Amino acid sequence: MTNHVYPKLVVFVFCLLFVSCDQEEKTSGKVKELVASMTLEEKIDFIGGYESFNIRAVDRLGIPQIRIADGPVGVRNYGASTSYPASINLAASWDKKIAREVGSSIGAEARAKNVHLLLGPGMNIYRMPICGRNFEYLGEDPYLAGQLASAYTQGIQAQGVMANAKHYVANNQEFDRHHCSSDMDRRTLHEIYLPAFKTCVEEGKVASVMTAYNPINGVHASQHDYLNNKVLKGDWSFDGFVVSDWVSTYDGVACAKGGLDLEMPSGKMMSKEVLLPAIERGELSEAVIDEKIERILGTYERFGYLDNPNIAQGFDFDEEGVRSVALDAARGGIVLLKNANNVLPLKKEENQRILVVGPNGDPVVSGGGGSSWVDPLHPLSLKEALKKFGGQEVTIDFEPGIFTGAPYPEDLFEDSPFYVYQGNTSKKGIKGSYYLGKELQGEPVHSVIYDELKLSNEQMWGEASIPETNYSARFEGYFRPKESSYYSLGASGDDGYRVFVDDQEVISMWRDQGDTPSKTELFMNAGQEYKIRLEYYQSGGEAHIRMGIKKALMTTDPASYASKAIEKAKEADLVVLAVGFDTRTESESFDRSFTLPYKQDELIRGITDVHDRVVLVLNAGGNVDMNPWIDEIEGLLMAWYPGQEGNQAVAEILFGSISPSGKLPASFEFNLEDNPCYASYFDPKDENKVFYDEGIYMGYRYWDKSPARPRFPFGFGLSYTTFSYGEAQTSKATFKKGEKVEVSMRIKNTGKVAAAEVLQLYVGDPKSQ
Repeated sequence: MTNHVYPKLVVFVFCLLFVSCDQEEKTSGKVKELVASMTLEEKIDFIGGYESFNIRAVDRLGIPQIRIADGPVGVRNYGASTSYPASINLAASWDKKIAREVGSSIGAEARAKNVHLLLGPGMNIYRMPICGRNFEYLGEDPYLAGQLASAYTQGIQAQGVMANAKHYVANNQEFDRHHCSSDMDRRTLHEIYLPAFKTCVEEGKVASVMTAYNPINGVHASQHDYLNNKVLKGDWSFDGFVVSDWVSTYDGVACAKGGLDLEMPSGKMMSKEVLLPAIERGELSEAVIDEKIERILGTYERFGYLDNPNIAQGFDFDEEGVRSVALDAARGGIVLLKNANNVLPLKKEENQRILVVGPNGDPVVSGGGGSSWVDPLHPLSLKEALKKFGGQEVTIDFEPGIFTGAPYPEDLFEDSPFYVYQGNTSKKGIKGSYYLGKELQGEPVHSVIYDELKLSNEQMWGEASIPETNYSARFEGYFRPKESSYYSLGASGDDGYRVFVDDQEVISMWRDQGDTPSKTELFMNAGQEYKIRLEYYQSGGEAHIRMGIKKALMTTDPASYASKAIEKAKEADLVVLAVGFDTRTESESFDRSFTLPYKQDELIRGITDVHDRVVLVLNAGGNVDMNPWIDEIEGLLMAWYPGQEGNQAVAEILFGSISPSGKLPASFEFNLEDNPCYASYFDPKDENKVFYDEGIYMGYRYWDKSPARPRFPFGFGLSYTTFSYGEAQTSKATFKKGEKVEVSMRIKNTGKVAAAEVLQLYVGDPKSQ
């Protein structure tokens, strides 16, 4: 092949300037006139969301309804859409051009769906690999995150769609996210956790910023005067609007005074019932409300929505073009971590029988769970991608190897079969007993028999004895199957729930969360009576709880999965292990495990015990415990969550049609306890606060000064080629304060495969260390 080189330059500058300046007068006469024409009641209604994902219209004044969609890896909420690689994959590309193209493509699809505000980019810092939303963010370095987030934002907004930088700020864990305060000193806040947002505001010109669920130094983000008013709107001169994360407001007056402009999904806290009396008391000025609306309408005017709210009209959407961008983004971010004996790229003549083993081999695992999940338009599993690239020369077989659960019955919560006893007589239903507080303690304040367990909000709040929040409930009933079989027992709740069968816990989701489903499969005997109990607590926001049971949609004994895979592995030339997490095991609202789920470590060891040539493709939002198997495999490809086109990119890399070029955007430790944040991540005393004791020394900053070393350092990634590097040169020998420093280096691809490379330049001030 002809030698090629695709140099990328990434410069890290740790220099912070704190400059206070007055916000420029940017509100137009038209916007001021609209605000002046609104009644006070209309104004307060306007700053609360409408129908969950809309900003309400004021028809009499010609103010349009604005539609919102979740991001940041595609346009959620309005049907199937292009599913892009997770943001952590984008970070692993270290490529601003790709970031801008992804933003532009997502913005184009949003515009085609007449979506005006896309909730992305996400840019919270990766502290610990177990954070449930790491995959939505851009790694451990604030400079890299800020540069990519800014480029992504520019891409979205170039399409006439508003972007939203989230979650401001220090949302670095998902456990107890409504209550656990992220506490840190001022330097740590300004050097590590704020810079990415600052860059997105000042360089990306982002239209809106979303506050986080968590408190920071004891004050909830949605009402944090220092962060929202002093820093964001003052020091950074942000002229867009600040929106709350969904159900993340806790005090309406404090939010109004603390810089929140729009409460989502509704005006529950910043409501007329709360704010009108505060204005009448003189505690809150109407001018504060006016300024919020001026910011929102001023941003509408910036994007042309006051004159043309139908941004989809006449827009020509290039569906194939955005698919190509999704594929390029996946290619750019996949990282080759191990390649012993040059097992990769695969040679077809040596690997005519390839066995794909693992639950992530089929169906496709394109993204993590939670609000960023996008139903992909063109899903392609790893099994199918390898068949496509193997062609007639290679036979691809597949075994799941792990039972992760039967398909979810769509009608699981319909036609409830549960029953209760009244005396010696049974009747359809389930008994609910309610308690004050979240611990099911004391005497029930209310008891009732429901026909089925499918409750939400007023169905529970309707009883005068049950408050809107901070209560718990126990639901009890019986089930008698008509035939011996496996049954799917499932529930879904907002917030915590757990399910027991004959007093044995079979489902545990005991945590604060949005409406999150879970289920399990159990073998049940015909005619046997089973006692079913669900315990539930409600912590804040919405209230939902459901439970159902159906005959499982499965025909194979779960115990046979691993043995079948191991036997087939003995006959293969090479085994590709497709393992890791998925939407059920890595998602917002909870932190994941460091170990692989579903007993995958045991499966991997079972395969490596019978086969020497094993390549592992890993789906995860960050590092995992590799100790049980890393020395037993030959190849390791970090695929993250690569989107709907991602498995095509994985297949291309495995067969060598392209070279891997991704570099880790986070340090990968050997053990979880090695992480510098380990001692200050959890809340062992249940004090609803965690102090970031590591300060600025997290990620590679810690490893640079520590005698210990990570398993894979920040910026690590193997290639199928080699590069030579010339000497770094600066444009001048000496520089004066304020002058730009230009650094150049000649890089040459000295191998035989076209590939991209990342040049990392670190610049720091020794006196500030």
